[in-house]
Amino acid sequence: MFSKVLVCAAALFGFSFPSFPSGAQQRPQEPQPTIRAEVALVNVLFSAIDRKNRNLTGLRADDFIVFEDRQPQSIEYFSDLSKGSDVPLTIALLIDTSGSVKDKLEYEKATAREFLRNVLRKNKDLALIIQFDSEVNLVHDFSDDPDRLADALDGLQAGNSTSMYDAVFLAVDEKLKKETGRKVMVVISDGDDNSSRLRKEVAIETAQRHDVLIFGVGVKSDFGTNFGVLKKMAEETGGSFFSPRARFDEIQAAFRSIQEDLRGQYSLGYVSTNKRRDGSFRNIEIRPKTSGVRVRTRKGYYAPKA
Repeated sequence: MFSKVLVCAAALFGFSFPSFPSGAQQRPQEPQPTIRAEVALVNVLFSAIDRKNRNLTGLRADDFIVFEDRQPQSIEYFSDLSKGSDVPLTIALLIDTSGSVKDKLEYEKATAREFLRNVLRKNKDLALIIQFDSEVNLVHDFSDDPDRLADALDGLQAGNSTSMYDAVFLAVDEKLKKETGRKVMVVISDGDDNSSRLRKEVAIETAQRHDVLIFGVGVKSDFGTNFGVLKKMAEETGGSFFSPRARFDEIQAAFRSIQEDLRGQYSLGYVSTNKRRDGSFRNIEIRPKTSGVRVRTRKGYYAPKA
């Protein structure tokens, strides 16, 4: 069933999500530790990178200082997720099927299959697939079975124009915001949005509000590319942007880098010293104490409203 939000969006903007598969997989309803705004706890995922852009593991809370709006914060919780985390991973894979990337679509499907088979953990992680061209369509709902998801990729066909901003917004607002744990979006596109009803700022803000990490894979086409927004989406949410030259092995390498990044993440939590519930955007900086280490994380978060 569609939520009222999606029905309203469809009526207003002409979005098209088909009916969800009746057998859509759900995670076992086990008790999960939750983080709520009432206690002003801010949870942040981040990666630590060396000078050669390699993920660094084995670091501790004492190796970092956290600032919110330039004010130091006390780290209350810290976890090295590379050591085998029980935190579930939820992935929304968004694939550009517009006419401009028609000749690269088979590459996109093949590399996406490999990525899903390598990253999903049975009975723990979930992924869904969305295609976007002039419309936004849910190809396969959440599943922990990479083979089913791979089969769904086979049916993708190229369409017309590109509605990337709409796709990002709907993926977050209708699917990812309801999930717990690590929420990740991987967007494969030439970035040349020419038919979205929503502005790019709305798509980025929605991802930020719901703690969604965006990874962009920019596929070059012969009809023009615009990677600026896709790169900005990744930077603003703490993900990464990759720009392969539309060759199979380069797109494959981009997905492998995303996979390594997800396996090498850290998570920390702090109780904000700013107790105001004003809904404002607050900047986050995680500063490493060791030279030669760079942190990649989201730019900030939106405070809860009273």
